[in-house]
Formats: sequence, C-alpha cells, structure tokens
Amino acid sequence: MNPEQNQYPIDYLNQIAPETPKPGMNNKFFFMLIGGGLLVAIIVGILALSSGGSNGPTQKMQTLAARMTTLQEISSSSQRTIKNGQLRTTNSTLGIFLTNANRDIADPLAKNSVDTKKIDKTILAKESGEKLKQTLEDARLNATFDRIYAREMSFQLDTVGALIKDIYKNTNSKSLKEFLETTDDNLQPIIKQLADFNAANG
Repeated sequence: MNPEQNQYPIDYLNQIAPETPKPGMNNKFFFMLIGGGLLVAIIVGILALSSGGSNGPTQKMQTLAARMTTLQEISSSSQRTIKNGQLRTTNSTLGIFLTNANRDIADPLAKNSVDTKKIDKTILAKESGEKLKQTLEDARLNATFDRIYAREMSFQLDTVGALIKDIYKNTNSKSLKEFLETTDDNLQPIIKQLADFNAANG
C-alpha cells in the first residue's frame, strides 16, 4: 500500500477545516453596544439639562416665587410708613395681590417639580431684597419715602412682569400658564398706579 495515497492535498484540508472565528469580532460588537448606550445616556442628559426640567424653567420659577415673597414682606412692612393716602390704598391692593399670588403659585409650581418651601439657597439669597430694604430705609430717614417707594416698587413689579412673560413662553404646563396669565392681569393695573403716582410726585 502506497502511503502517499492516504495523503490529501493541503488545500483540501484547509477547505474542510472548521472556520476559526476572527479574533476581536465579539469584543468589537461588545464595545459598540457599550458605546451606543453611553451616547444615548449623554444625549438624554443634555436634553434634560437644556430644558431645565420636563415642564419649564425651574430656576426662573423659583426666582419668581422668591421675589414675590420678598415683595409681599416689604409691602406689608412699608404700609405704616407711607403717608400719602392714595399710595397707601395702592400699596394695600398690592399687599392683597401678592398674598393671593404667593398662595396660588404653590400648586402650579408643585406640578412642575418646584417646592416653594425648598427654594435653592442661592436664589433666596439673591432675592432677599436687602438692597431694596436699605434704599427704603434711607428714604425714610430723608423724608422721601413715598416717592422712593413708588419708584422702587414700580421697578420691582416690572421685573416680576418680565419674569412672568419669560416663564410663560418657556413652559408647556397648562396650570402654570393659567396662573401666570391671571397674575399678570392683576399686576399691570398696580404697576400703572405706582407709575402714575411716581410721575405726579417725581
């Protein structure tokens, strides 16, 4: 028997041999999967940060709540210092408006993940009204309180109105939009009364 008869060509053996998987293919798929997952997570994170939450601009909503609370406190404490009867009436209306607004804002903000009792400390510090309080105290000492009060509160309420409009444009929350509309409607006549007093006594 010729031993060479049992030998097969090398090409034939290569053809029938099971194909060896190419190294790195499974690893490549694994890393692609991990990379894709990370990319999705990054995109979701960026969208969440850029929207300031799913329902609106959280920081501005907190600022509005803090600012109105401070202005309510200042309006209340200033009532006894105001001498002009017309301005006292306007300020009394302002106090009632701010009391109601500060009560009514809690629910729509809660629906937008903002707790009015847990406002960011940085925002609270910024909206403490210390500079305004000092300005009014100086005016009281200089016997110019009524005129300065009307001017300063008119300006502060203008900033509230601008903040309301800004939040309104950037939220999809129906309850918050309704609150903002009502609040702005009630706010504008008070701003006008203060501006008119300031114009007449400036």
